[in-house]
Amino acid sequence: MFDNLSKRLGGLLDGLRGQGRLTEDNIKDALREVRMALLEADVALPVVREFIKDVRERAVGAEVAKSLKPGQVFVKIVNDELTRLMGSENAELDLAARPPAVILMAGLQGAGKTTTTGKLGRWLKTSQKKKVLVVSVDVYRPAAIDQLETVAKQVGVDFFPSTSGQDPVDIAKAARAEAELKFYDVLIVDTAGRLHVDGEMMDEIARIHGAVDPVETLFVVDAMTGQDAANTAQAFHQQLPLTGVILTKADGDARGGAALSVRSITGKPIKFLGVGEKLDALEPFHPDRIASRILGMGDVVSLVEQAQEVVDADKAKELADKVRSGKGFTLEDMRDQFSQMLKMGGMSGLMDKLPGMGKLGTDARQHIDDKDIRHMIAIIDSMTPAERQRPDIIKGSRKRRIANGSGMRVQDVNRLLKQYRDMRDMMKKLSGGGMKKMMRAMKGRIPGGLPF
Repeated sequence: MFDNLSKRLGGLLDGLRGQGRLTEDNIKDALREVRMALLEADVALPVVREFIKDVRERAVGAEVAKSLKPGQVFVKIVNDELTRLMGSENAELDLAARPPAVILMAGLQGAGKTTTTGKLGRWLKTSQKKKVLVVSVDVYRPAAIDQLETVAKQVGVDFFPSTSGQDPVDIAKAARAEAELKFYDVLIVDTAGRLHVDGEMMDEIARIHGAVDPVETLFVVDAMTGQDAANTAQAFHQQLPLTGVILTKADGDARGGAALSVRSITGKPIKFLGVGEKLDALEPFHPDRIASRILGMGDVVSLVEQAQEVVDADKAKELADKVRSGKGFTLEDMRDQFSQMLKMGGMSGLMDKLPGMGKLGTDARQHIDDKDIRHMIAIIDSMTPAERQRPDIIKGSRKRRIANGSGMRVQDVNRLLKQYRDMRDMMKKLSGGGMKKMMRAMKGRIPGGLPF
């Protein structure tokens, strides 16, 4: 996410070395670079102009403290302005209304409303501990209602049945009555995709809005449409009182134009980002964290929150106790670590949130592939319980059997066993109080020689 923009802005530090003060002259090239980066990211031109003007006003004349470099001061200003542009802070859902709080999902066809409805239902259930009911009033798209029912089952929220022969307004009213009767905290209404120029369809969603009186009317839009996403949201808002935006497919958007344009053009906050196809791939939109990601400074806070949600705390404590006591680190433990890494979005998901990873070249990033992790899990799954606990017994014939069972080669099994031994040796050093020695030996670098 935001790969292109991060790459362009990543060189800002280098262009301002040795300056004791930021002036119009010495920031000219840096501002030009920022402007080109934003335009290439498909940020709307009026937004770019206003952004550059604000950065210039703050930067010119700014003193550079002895403890800082001029590039760092300039990047701090750009970071602050990016954060302000996207809304300064996370805009939370307004769920303080008398239950049920109704959330109306609107947007174009193909933006991912139905899947996002399921993701939002899951997030409300798991993160906010809400009792959630979902309903589809999309009576036009074949199998739309069935799709939402399937998604609702997968995420564990309740589904209100409807049929394509019913009137959408009547469905919405009946769902609200059901939510009130059975004390649901939240009702999410998934509507049909429509264009803002379609008068009849816009009139329909306005009637649905009037019938259920939602506390949130969220516009779901594909992030990869760039500034068009912001323009479409604005057109919808002129006919429907939107309260926020959900950007879907943000993981496939290397530019970031939608995220940087929506707030400025519509005046409405981005509330969530869809960051993958899985039904847990929805995260609240935090402008300050996104700005840090764009500038290559990582997003450790989101990483920690994600870890708290997906990592099995009991297993993590059990492994930590084993390491401290010096007991053996097994292939079963290694498999658990790989599985939890995949739950957190895999290597690519972690890379977006780790500081300094944006500086890796394209070639280096392309070599980071979650397929390798899945292959290693498949190899371990092909072993017997005894082999996972005592890897030293895995010799020639066992290696061939494991390779055949996992669809891999004997060389792949050997590579896994070597990686396991390296991890086991590192665990032994940790258990022996060798953390300081290991960090000194690494000299501030992460394993593999990549700069951290």
